[in-house]
Amino acid sequence: MASSRFYKETFEKIAPEKQDIIFTTAISVFAERGFDAANINEIAKLAGISIGSMYSYFDSKEDLFLALVEKGLELLDRAMSECCPDQGTITDVLERLFRVAIRYTEKHPDMCRLYLLITTDNMKVQTERLSDQAEMSFRSMYKTVLKRAVERGEVREDIDLDMAALYIDNAVVMLQLALTSRYYHLKMKHYLGDEADGDRERLVRANVDFICRGLGVTLASGCGADDFKE
Repeated sequence: MASSRFYKETFEKIAPEKQDIIFTTAISVFAERGFDAANINEIAKLAGISIGSMYSYFDSKEDLFLALVEKGLELLDRAMSECCPDQGTITDVLERLFRVAIRYTEKHPDMCRLYLLITTDNMKVQTERLSDQAEMSFRSMYKTVLKRAVERGEVREDIDLDMAALYIDNAVVMLQLALTSRYYHLKMKHYLGDEADGDRERLVRANVDFICRGLGVTLASGCGADDFKE
């Protein structure tokens, strides 16, 4: 496990299996109850450790929570490497991006709920403690993909790369929230209908098509309907 500023050195020294139990338990409690209602004593009890041990691993409930968010971002960063951003057209990369995002979200729904928690206003203090590194790798990937697409003539030359990167990231995040948050899930169904629940292909195809058109990707560049088939 990589070094973190949110847990103590003693946590690094315990068995990986025990680390996983603590993290899995804490993720479940925070995702179900939110930060304020979650109780670190209860988390320790459910994880099968003493509260003294818990505080020997983390200075506070806040540090435990931030360690979980950090872990989730690391897992997502690792998953996003499957997008192979240096392979294929920008359409290919975007399609892989949304498929990977869906797979990650369905595999780690509670992690995505923690991300939703950290974005709320009452978590401002905790948010400020997260390093800029948390989003840097994603920004870098999006901008690299977009810059390469411009150089290859796949998208319009006048594209604002920063704004385009932000838009793509927002589209990915909103899709993840729609698959994990009750509110955003219902919101998606209001717009797309009940059938949206089982039609992941439509979610991928529509997002990629909309972004491609905004970027000015031509059909010749690989944004045709047939390109969305697996």
